[in-house]
Amino acid sequence: MAATATGIHHRSYTSELALRATKAEYVRLGLMLLLVVVLPFVLDNYWLSIANVILIAIIGAVGLNILVGYTGQISLGQGGFLAVGAYSSAILADRYGLPVPLAIVIAVLLTAVVGTFFGLPGLRLKGLYLAIATLASQQIIEFVIRRWGWLTEGQGYIDVARLEVLGFRIDRASFEQQWYWILVLITIVAVVAARNLFRTGLGRSFMAVRDQDIAAEAIGVNITRAKLTAFAVSSAYVGLAGALTAHYTEIVSWERFTLDVSITYLAMIIVGGLGSISGAVYGAIFISLLPVLIRYAADAWGGAVPVLSAQLPAVQNAVFGLVIIAFLILEPRGLARLWQRAKDYVRYWPFRY
Repeated sequence: MAATATGIHHRSYTSELALRATKAEYVRLGLMLLLVVVLPFVLDNYWLSIANVILIAIIGAVGLNILVGYTGQISLGQGGFLAVGAYSSAILADRYGLPVPLAIVIAVLLTAVVGTFFGLPGLRLKGLYLAIATLASQQIIEFVIRRWGWLTEGQGYIDVARLEVLGFRIDRASFEQQWYWILVLITIVAVVAARNLFRTGLGRSFMAVRDQDIAAEAIGVNITRAKLTAFAVSSAYVGLAGALTAHYTEIVSWERFTLDVSITYLAMIIVGGLGSISGAVYGAIFISLLPVLIRYAADAWGGAVPVLSAQLPAVQNAVFGLVIIAFLILEPRGLARLWQRAKDYVRYWPFRY
């Protein structure tokens, strides 16, 4: 099949089920993998730390998109569920001495249970009302982690020991590089698993609920099971992101899991593209890099435009809001749609359609 095929024609079920249908897609995949391999050798520790934060954000954004983009159940409790994963894993590993992988697995399962519990209102509520219900979960979890002294033993935070698995311990000299490879592997597995989820009957039931829950129920979809499972799967992803955050940053405090974090993750999937796994990846990268790029712009142009340096936090919030508004007005389907349109233009050129 040509690299610039003007159509995709499947001649077997194997071809139809393949994740990549054209040579161009395989080429892009190869280039992306090459970039992933090269990055730790060309970036310094500062940019590698940003790359590591982006990898964790991708996992959390994919989880939120499963719930919001694919199932149509809006959630403002992302920060709270991140906290459940982070605190659970840190306490199990450091206080009770469980191996870190086991602590992370238990934290993921616990977050899935908590997410399912707070997803119960989703069985009766929709839209704005469900958003308020999930906002309540964010506030409840945030109140608990701030006020329950047992979690932090009265310190207000938890110090997490350096990651050590089966005798392997993260080295300070190559801290960012070693964490990069760990996070890359976990992120790839998480993204591929999410992509394949929506090739199964369960994933298709999520989309049926999103498109029209009454019609979905009429054709035999169990609405209760689909909604609660979506909350569980989404929360499991978010719990994984929270647990990785705890062990990567080596400190857990409530300031990392506020409502601002929930809004930031919601912005990631809006900008990236709702109902798109690749969109969650693009959005996580874009929103994570945006404050860094604004800070660089303030350093470069601060002399000519003093307000950039003097009011940097306000400028970052303003740009953040403008970006969301711009995407909602100009391209509601986000970066994923822009990328798709660019590919279609190349594929069909010189014809318009």
